[in-house]
Amino acid sequence: MRDDPRSAQNDIPFILLQCSAILIRIIRLIFAYSVYLAREILTEEIERNNDKIFCAKPSGGLVMASSYKFSGHDSFPCRQFWLKKGYDFIMNGGRFSDDDAIVKLGVGKNMVSAIQFWMRSFGLLDENRELTQIAHFLLGEDGRDPFLEDIGTLWLLHYLLVSTGWATIYQLVFNEFRKQRVEFTRGQLINYLIRITDETTRVSRRTLRTDVDVLIRTYLRPTGRSRNPENDFLSLLIDLDLMQGVGRPHAEGGTVYRIESKDWAFLPTEIVLFAILRQNQGHSLSLSRLMADPDNVGNVFALHRDGLQRHVETIARQWPQATFTDDAGIKELQFVQRPDPYEILNGYYDNVKVFALN
Repeated sequence: MRDDPRSAQNDIPFILLQCSAILIRIIRLIFAYSVYLAREILTEEIERNNDKIFCAKPSGGLVMASSYKFSGHDSFPCRQFWLKKGYDFIMNGGRFSDDDAIVKLGVGKNMVSAIQFWMRSFGLLDENRELTQIAHFLLGEDGRDPFLEDIGTLWLLHYLLVSTGWATIYQLVFNEFRKQRVEFTRGQLINYLIRITDETTRVSRRTLRTDVDVLIRTYLRPTGRSRNPENDFLSLLIDLDLMQGVGRPHAEGGTVYRIESKDWAFLPTEIVLFAILRQNQGHSLSLSRLMADPDNVGNVFALHRDGLQRHVETIARQWPQATFTDDAGIKELQFVQRPDPYEILNGYYDNVKVFALN
C-alpha cells in the first residue's frame, strides 16, 4: 500500500515549525554567548587600560585597604632576579613606560609590566613610583641582600607583600581566608573572592582565577606534574614552604592546598621584630594584638600562638630595651625604648655574614 502523498504534504508545515523553533534556540544561545564574551573582553580591556590593575571598592567585612586590586602581573609570579633588575633599571634613570624598557630589562613586553607590578606589590616602589627605603636597603649598591639569597630576606619580602596591600589577594588570604579554611581548593578561594567583592563591580571570574593561580605558583613548590616546572621553580617565595599541596583531590573536584599555622623553624626572630616595629605603634603590645590584628605578625607569618610567644620571649632575651610580661594572663611585649627597625635588620645581616664566613 502506497503512502498518501497528501499526508506527507500536510507534515511539511509541522516540520518547518520544528526547524524554526530549533533555529530560534540556536540564535538565542549564540546571542547569550556573544554577550558573555563581550563582557569578558570589556572587563579585560578596562583592566588593561587601567595600568593593568583592577580596583574595586570593598563590599564589607574587614577592610585593610581603600580598594581591592586584582590583576596587573600578566599571569607571571615574581621571579628570582626581577626585583633587582627593576631596581637597577630605575636607578639608571629608566621608566617602565619607556619604549626601550624591553631592551634594557632584557624581557618581553608583558614581563616589563609584571616587574613594575611586583616592585609596587613588594613595597619597593611607592605611590609616586619612587624607590622606597627598604628597596635601597636590600637592593642598592651596598644593599644587604641584592640577589635575595637569604631565607630571612624572603620572609621579609613576604611580610611586605601582604602588608603593603597593593596585590589584594595576598592580604586577604593571610588575614581572613586562612582563618576560615586551612585547607582549600582553587574554586573555594575564587568563590570567596567573588563573595567579598561588590556585586556592582566588574571583577570577572577569569581575573580572580588568574590571581589565584599566580598566588599558588608564588608559594607552592612545583612537583613533577607541573606544566612549567622550570619556570615555576623560579618563583621567588617557594622556599618558604608556606603552602603545601595536600596530595588528595577534593570531593567536589580540584587539588587541595593548605596554609597552616605553625612555628616556622627558619623564620628569623629579627624579621618578626622588624615587622612588629613597623606595624605597631606604642610601647606596650599585647600578644593578642600581635596575633590577630590585620597585617600583624601572627596573621602574616601564619604563626600559631606558641610560635609567636617563642619569638616574643626571644626578643625580650636578646634586646635589653624589650621585656615580656605575663600578668594575670595578659601577655605583653613592652619596650622601654623602641629599637630602630633598620638597626635590627642590619644586625641580622651582619650575623648572617659572619656565619657564612665561618
